[in-house]
Amino acid sequence: MLSDRMTKALNDQINAELYSAYIYLAMAAYFEDQNLPGASSWMRHQAQEEVEHAMKFFRFVNERRGRVILAAVDRPQAEWESPLAAFEEAFRHEQYVSGRIHSLVELAQAEKDYATASFLTWFVDEQVEEEAAADGIVRKLRLVGETKHGLFMIDRELGERGGD
Repeated sequence: MLSDRMTKALNDQINAELYSAYIYLAMAAYFEDQNLPGASSWMRHQAQEEVEHAMKFFRFVNERRGRVILAAVDRPQAEWESPLAAFEEAFRHEQYVSGRIHSLVELAQAEKDYATASFLTWFVDEQVEEEAAADGIVRKLRLVGETKHGLFMIDRELGERGGD
């Protein structure tokens, strides 16, 4: 059974995961407007993953006899200066989410909630992948700079990600 404090923290994380999905959907819309369908597809896939993450937390809270309480999801940013700026924001956001997950692990350890600590291990590992993916794209975009051909090639590569 979850403590009230842990239940609240996990509910807050459900909201954070849904907000992440909103951010990535907003980025997908931005990329569509910029005629970058590959980047848009990549972001839609990312949004789907964030909803899946929220549902993992949702199911876990219920399995542990906690009560899921959904909160309003904030409106995300809608415009970025450039594709690079959008992916830099995605990278920063993944770093923020990693920090949130680490705080949940610390809380679980402090409360001697070993089941929750074990559950969170998957998310710790997932965030390593999430940060690396976003950082890799940022690094490629910085490498090509303002070249349209380079952006076209990266967009094409991003469109190859499955799940859209």
